[in-house]
Amino acid sequence: MGFAWDDRRLRRAGLDYHEFAQVHRHADWASCRAFLGDARVFAFSTKGTQFYHDVAYQPGDALLFGPETRGLPADLLNSLPATQVLRLPMRPGQRSLNLSNACAVAVFEAWRQMDYCGGLRSPRGTGSDGILW
Repeated sequence: MGFAWDDRRLRRAGLDYHEFAQVHRHADWASCRAFLGDARVFAFSTKGTQFYHDVAYQPGDALLFGPETRGLPADLLNSLPATQVLRLPMRPGQRSLNLSNACAVAVFEAWRQMDYCGGLRSPRGTGSDGILW
């Protein structure tokens, strides 16, 4: 991720809910890909040809983001089908969203498509435990 993993620095980087996330660090892309198994991987890049909202996300999909300053390496992007290299809409001449905002937009779109599964108080109904179904 490009920064130290201690609690104070994670919070400063905007990951103030990191204690609820399952974080797995990998030495390289090959070990990460092996860990993900058969999961569909969607990479986010200004070089993507498909918009993020045109994908039908499924449970188990993996969303991959690169560093703000340079994005994901070309060889990694080229290793994925073009339909899995996604972009967020931008205005001409405008800078990309920062990493935190780009992640939030993409994750919430995927979660929205799954009817906010696991969230609280759905207008569509919840189970007796208050969790969406």
